[in-house]
Amino acid sequence: MEGLKLRELDNSIVEEIFSSRGRVRTLRALIKLEEANISRIVRETGMHHKLVESHLEKLEELGIVLEKKYSRVRLFKLNYTNPKTHLIKELIQLLED
Repeated sequence: MEGLKLRELDNSIVEEIFSSRGRVRTLRALIKLEEANISRIVRETGMHHKLVESHLEKLEELGIVLEKKYSRVRLFKLNYTNPKTHLIKELIQLLED
């Protein structure tokens, strides 16, 4: 696992993210889509709107996701200014290969 230093990830963040299948599905959707609104993420994950919204809020709290608002439209994307985001993305991609 080249460049991946799991000990750099805070244990509480690891538990918060990977203890929820829905949160991992939401992350996978954002990795694939790069930037999307909630409706697009709902279609990609097959989860209920409120559930996706709550996962996005939690990921935003953790600093993994950023939200941009354009009037009534809310767009979400991964927060690449956070080095932990790169590690999480790499881990998910490695596990899926």
